[in-house]
Amino acid sequence: MNTPVAPVPVRLLLCDDHAVVRAGLRALLSSAEGIEVVGEAGSGEEALALAARVRPDVVLMDLQLGDGMDGVTATRKLTAGDGPRVLVLTMFDTDADITRAVEAGATGYLLKAERPEELFTAIHSAASGRTALSAPVADRLLARMRSPHPTLSEREREILGQLARGLGNREIARALFISEATVKTHLGRIYGKLGVETRSGAVAAAKERRLLS
Repeated sequence: MNTPVAPVPVRLLLCDDHAVVRAGLRALLSSAEGIEVVGEAGSGEEALALAARVRPDVVLMDLQLGDGMDGVTATRKLTAGDGPRVLVLTMFDTDADITRAVEAGATGYLLKAERPEELFTAIHSAASGRTALSAPVADRLLARMRSPHPTLSEREREILGQLARGLGNREIARALFISEATVKTHLGRIYGKLGVETRSGAVAAAKERRLLS
């Protein structure tokens, strides 16, 4: 009688700039069947170097990594060629963050509020090349696909372009030969069309939707 062969565990590399978070994840994942943590990285640069040595199947990647390379850049570099799958695990669920991660090559996008069982399942799914998304993330993506792209006027595009250059209202007004009050009025309309509340949010949304030339 043949003895059943145990499945090969998923080799997992953790990348998070908080040591306490990494320790918590390692402790949590030690209780999961079929998952083996083969390394920990505290930065994007460290993740790249470590992945080249330990050859993980999946990298569990945070997006915000402090100084140096961010999680999106690390994801893009890791997934280039025959690299590991990258599963994003983050607190951020903005449209811009999700889109950047997916475009960089992430196989999945999970929020840190997920239940452990969901994380375990997502890791196995990522290792098999299947997409894994938190329910709120999937909802946001579907909502974006169903909603029409905002239409900005020529003047709104000009102001958005100046905004992306880091100019303040007064500087924008001088550059476009309009009043500051007019700039504020246009900004309010831009925010409403893009569904944001801040200048940085408007720029991020515009880049994400390719509204900036």
